[in-house]
Amino acid sequence: MKRLLNSATQLILVFVLGVSLSGCVTTHVPTATTSPWQAMDLDTQANPLDVAFTDSRHGYLVGSNRMIRETNDGGAHWSERSLDLPDEENFRLISIDFNGDEGWIAGQPGLLMHSDDGGQNWTRLFLDTKLPGEPYLITALSSHSAELATNVGAVYETHNDGSSWEAKVTDAAGAVRDLRRSNDGSYVSVSGLGNFYATWQPGDSVWQVHQRVSSQRLQSIGFQPDGNLWMVARGAQIRLNDEPGDFDSWSKAIIPITNGYGYMDLAWDDDGAIWAGGGNGTLLVSKDGGDSWENDPVGDRQPSNFTRMVFDGEHAFVLGERGNLLRWVGNAV
Repeated sequence: MKRLLNSATQLILVFVLGVSLSGCVTTHVPTATTSPWQAMDLDTQANPLDVAFTDSRHGYLVGSNRMIRETNDGGAHWSERSLDLPDEENFRLISIDFNGDEGWIAGQPGLLMHSDDGGQNWTRLFLDTKLPGEPYLITALSSHSAELATNVGAVYETHNDGSSWEAKVTDAAGAVRDLRRSNDGSYVSVSGLGNFYATWQPGDSVWQVHQRVSSQRLQSIGFQPDGNLWMVARGAQIRLNDEPGDFDSWSKAIIPITNGYGYMDLAWDDDGAIWAGGGNGTLLVSKDGGDSWENDPVGDRQPSNFTRMVFDGEHAFVLGERGNLLRWVGNAV
């Protein structure tokens, strides 16, 4: 009899706890009636990883399995391209950037390519075998100049089309799972295990290490439009850096939705709305600084994980897996 009473008491406690917790977290958000996104199927199993344009209409999309696509209409249509690379190597094209007609592609394993004619022809640059880490992020700076960051946080700069490179950091950050660059040349990275993050600013000789603000491991981190940081942690937690210049000051955790899928990227559109992309078609938007959120109806219908969002002023894309791509069209879809 005592055992039955104990079981009943435990059930009541579980029920009460469940009801009380249900008021603390959001299990769903309302779905917006319209969407600024157009879904595109690239008819490939490759994963789009980056996109860059030479002008308002002409650009390239790169990804895994050597994928490279070209557009001449702002991304409304994409045609297949190929690079002159050894057939036996399955390159992962991770990063692409242009400054006018001068372009750069960084990939793995050990791939760096340069173009001076808008991507019509590409020259492979052979990197020093002593280069720490693998190419991860390439930034076109000016004529003949670029900056290359690797997946261990090494940063190099060239001013002669990649013939030689000068190290800008004396000590790398260590293996990273995410690395971003701001417009002023600063970097932020998440460690390979997600247990800390690091920042580097032009003129620093080494990376500055920062401890995460909760027990949840970090997924990704980047720069807000005003130069402050944002971070996404496991458990679908979003935090915003709320003190300019203080990279250790963070807001309380923002948890828009607990659907079992985490977020992988965060971005701001030109109107200041925050977009969060993640697993299983998770695409949310907040138009009030993160206080309230809506589910995007186009993103929600896509059978894909959204791994990255690119907003460059003239274009915006959400990059998914297995050839899934969302293109910003602005008008309701």
